[in-house]
Formats: sequence, C-alpha cells, structure tokens
Amino acid sequence: MADQKIFIFDTTLRDGEQVPGCKLNTAEKIDLALQLEALGVDIIEAGFPVSSPGDFHSVEEIARIIKDSTVCGLSRAVQKDIEVAGAALRHARRPRIHTGIGTSDSHIKAKFNATREEILGRAIQAVKWARNLVDDVEFYAEDAGRTDNEYLARVVEAVIAAGATVVNIPDTTGYCLPDQYGEKMAYLINHVPNIDKAILSCHCHNDLGLATANSIAGIRHGARQIECTINGLGERAGNTSLEEVVMVIRQHKHLGFYTDIKASELNPISRIVSDTMRMPVQPNKAIVGANAFSHSSGIHQDGFLKDAGTYEIISPDEVGADGSRIVLTARSGRSALAFRLQKIGYSFNRNDIDTIYERFLQIADTKKEVIEEDLHRLAHAYTGSVLSS
Repeated sequence: MADQKIFIFDTTLRDGEQVPGCKLNTAEKIDLALQLEALGVDIIEAGFPVSSPGDFHSVEEIARIIKDSTVCGLSRAVQKDIEVAGAALRHARRPRIHTGIGTSDSHIKAKFNATREEILGRAIQAVKWARNLVDDVEFYAEDAGRTDNEYLARVVEAVIAAGATVVNIPDTTGYCLPDQYGEKMAYLINHVPNIDKAILSCHCHNDLGLATANSIAGIRHGARQIECTINGLGERAGNTSLEEVVMVIRQHKHLGFYTDIKASELNPISRIVSDTMRMPVQPNKAIVGANAFSHSSGIHQDGFLKDAGTYEIISPDEVGADGSRIVLTARSGRSALAFRLQKIGYSFNRNDIDTIYERFLQIADTKKEVIEEDLHRLAHAYTGSVLSS
C-alpha cells in the first residue's frame, strides 16, 4: 500500500503572529509566505482578515502572489467575518475560508450563553455562507479536545453535509493526552457517516508539551492534515512545531506517511522566522535549536566520534543545520579533547593527551565551555614544557 500524504497547514502568519511582540507588517508577511511556499507547505493561513485593515491587506497581497500553496483566511462563524475573508481571498488561485465556533460545553455556556442545538445551527450556517464564496471550506470545532465525542460527531457530520471540505479538531487548550486525542479522531472516523467526504485536521496547542505527540496520534487514527507553525510559535505555550512533525514522519517511515516539505530548508527558515518575528529559538529546541546537534558529555562524545549514529538519529545536513558540534566542558573526555585539538592543527599521541587532559580539566572546571583560544594555549604550554625538559 502506498504511503499517504499528510497535508501541512502552516499558521505561523496567523496563530504564530499572536505571540506578544511577534506582530508582522505586510512586507514581512509576504516574504515569509513566499518562504513557506518554497518550503513545500500545502496551506498557508495568511491571517484573520476581519481583525484589522492591515491584516486584510496582508491576506489580500499574499493571495495575489502565492502560486502553488492554498491561501487560507480565518473567520468566526459570523457572516461579516466570512464575507471579509472571501473578499481578501478573491485573487487567490486556491482560496480557503477557515470558519468555526466553540463546541465544548465550556465554550457553549461561558462564551456564547447558548445551547448545543443553537451552536450546531450556527456551525451549519457559517459553512453555507463560506461555500457561497469558495469551494474549499475548513470548519474548526474550537475546544474539540474537551468536547463530548458524541456531540462533536454530530457537528462534524452536519458541517460536512453543509459543504465543509476539511474539519479541524483543535485541542485548543493543549489538554488532551495523545491516546485521548487519537481516540477522538478514531471515534469520528467510525461514527460520522459522511467522513469520507472531508479531511480531518489536527490543530494542537502545547500547554502540556504534547502538541507534537498529539498531532502524530491524530494522523495515526485518521487525520490527514496537521496545523503547525515554524519553531512552534503560537498562543500561550505555542502550537505544534512544523519541523518536529515533519521529521517524526520522515524518521518513522513505518507509519506509512509522507509530506512534501523540503527538510533541508527547516533550519534556514527557522532562522528567518526567528529573525523576522524577533523571537529567539530556545537552544534545546528539537531539530532547529542551537544545541540540537551538540555533544558535551564525554560518553556521548566518544560514541559519536566512533559512529555519529550512536547519538544522532538525524543528520544535520538533512535538516539544513550547520553541522554537529563537539562542545568541550568539564564533562568531556579525552577523545573529544584529542578530536578538537586535531581540528585546529595539533597532532598528539595518547600519552600527550593524558597529560594535557589534566590541565584541560582544571580550566574546564572554571568555565562553561573551553573554547578554541583555550586549546591553543593548552597546546602551546604543553609543547613548550616538552621542549624545555
């Protein structure tokens, strides 16, 4: 059986921009949209057109310029929102309106002061309004993670019947455990009669650090689209990280999935997004963090130097990283010290290294990292002492 494609829906320009301090202007949004298209993103959520004139203009300009990716605009289940989104997308080659409403009892009662039946009616009407404007309509059931499965299945069936082509099952608060989220997808696959007429989508938040795990659980149980952001940017603790789900799928080929993402561009686009949105990437971030391919423990360094595969399941080249690093600290061993000395032009035998290593540890205990300048001093000091003795 052929592998199944997982569609990558990137919302860096919409959900990612909701991070405090990450506001983008139109020129920045257009540039990032072009980068996302070149990366191989299937759907670019360009913004929330009704939210401001500036966002409307950004979505409109992105819709004009993007050729291959679907361009998506967000709306609430409000007629004006949907009409404004349709207007912003009118020049898109592949437009999609993303509309929806909260479906959990918490949202129905606290946000809308409504009943389940009233929300169901509003959901159906929103999809119908959107289908009058575009052929591709995605419906989001906000807080689906905490929505009763039986009611959620009713909503999903109804919006598909109304014309939704994609149904987004968001874990809006990052509440679900992976087995819970996967079981929710499986329940919909097995209990919605017309589920074959639409694609189920994962949109997971990272409040408990489970966004990537939940998204993978979602596709393993029937979803075929993952909504994500570069560097995991997004509300509160962030969204599913694009680079993480893409590489999980690439590493675990037995799952039977693939994406069209160009993995070698993951680190370059991570840096571009970080610089443009003025949001540093944490050093220990998977795939794109500065330390993702760094080794400082002596045990790890020794194994890595013998065979990189002992401690790296991904090659830095595969994801466009600068390369692996042997970082010298007080936890480093002799093999790492010899390797780094050789890299800068020194060739010492085992006895030499044993002697140099004792002095190395004295320096390493006083510093976070022993750098190249320190190594030159060590080598010169040792060479001088040998020559003078």
